[in-house]
Amino acid sequence: MASSKDYLEYILEQLSRLEDVSYREMMGEYIIYYRGKVVGGIYDDRFLVKPTKSALAMMPNADMELPYKGAKEMLLVDDVENREFLRELLEAMYKELPASKKKK
Repeated sequence: MASSKDYLEYILEQLSRLEDVSYREMMGEYIIYYRGKVVGGIYDDRFLVKPTKSALAMMPNADMELPYKGAKEMLLVDDVENREFLRELLEAMYKELPASKKKK
């Protein structure tokens, strides 16, 4: 099942307190970037983020879920209604994420 554009727009609105949030569509799902780094994505209308140390600390009871078959597990963000939490989460994660790879 692919994610809906409506859910993408909802998540982007929830992240609107952050500058430089972008996305890229990939096979019916959406990769979410913050300041050029991949923080997670929208998969089957679920907002999943990479399991960084800060994300695990901020969501200790979050479920680990597969975005798609064969992928690494990611953290399910349940509290998508809380804009301030989402802002804090992505800002904390940013420091731990690797820089984006340059295309050749």
